Amino acid sequence: NTTTVLISGESGTGKELIARAIHFGGTRKGGPFIPVNCSAIPEHLVESEFFGHRKGSFTGAIEDREGAFEHASGGTLFLDEVGDLPLAAQAKLLRVLESRVVRRIGATRDSAVDVRVVCATHRDLKAMVGAGAFREDLYYRLATFELTVPPLRERQADLSALLDHYAGFFSSKLGRGPIQV
Repeated sequence: NTTTVLISGESGTGKELIARAIHFGGTRKGGPFIPVNCSAIPEHLVESEFFGHRKGSFTGAIEDREGAFEHASGGTLFLDEVGDLPLAAQAKLLRVLESRVVRRIGATRDSAVDVRVVCATHRDLKAMVGAGAFREDLYYRLATFELTVPPLRERQADLSALLDHYAGFFSSKLGRGPIQV
C-alpha cells in the first residue's frame, strides 16, 4: 500500500509509535522503516538527506550516498515534524510524492522508489497553508489519510493500560516481580 498518512498531535502523543504500527501492521512490514526528523536537517542538506548525492557533487561529498527515499524503498519512510520543512524542500518533496522518482544530487538519471510515506507534525498545517508557510498542494498530498492523536489528558481511559504496560516493562527490565499499580 502506498497511501500517504499524516499524523497530527501534540509532542509526546505517540505519533512515531502509530507510524511504526502502520508499517509493521501493513503489507510493507518486511521492508525497512526509515525515520527522518525533518526539524533536525539543516536547510542546505535536505535534498541530500532525502534524495542522496553522487561523489564529488558538492564539497564534502566524498562518496555516493543514497537518500532516505531510496533507503526506504520497499518499506516506509517516516517524516517526523514535516511541518518544519522549508518551502523549497516542500516543493521537492511534492515532486517525489507525485512522480515516485528521485534524482541524487549530481546524478543524470532518475531512480524509481517504491515507498510509503507516513508524516507527523505537531503543527497546524492547515493554518500554515493559510499563512503561506506550507504548500497547499503538498498538504493535500500528505493528508490522503489523516489521523489526529489527542493528548493523554483527553484520553483518561488509556492511563490504566499505559501504567500496566510500563510497570511490567520496568519490573522485567529491573529483574523484579510484578508491580501492582
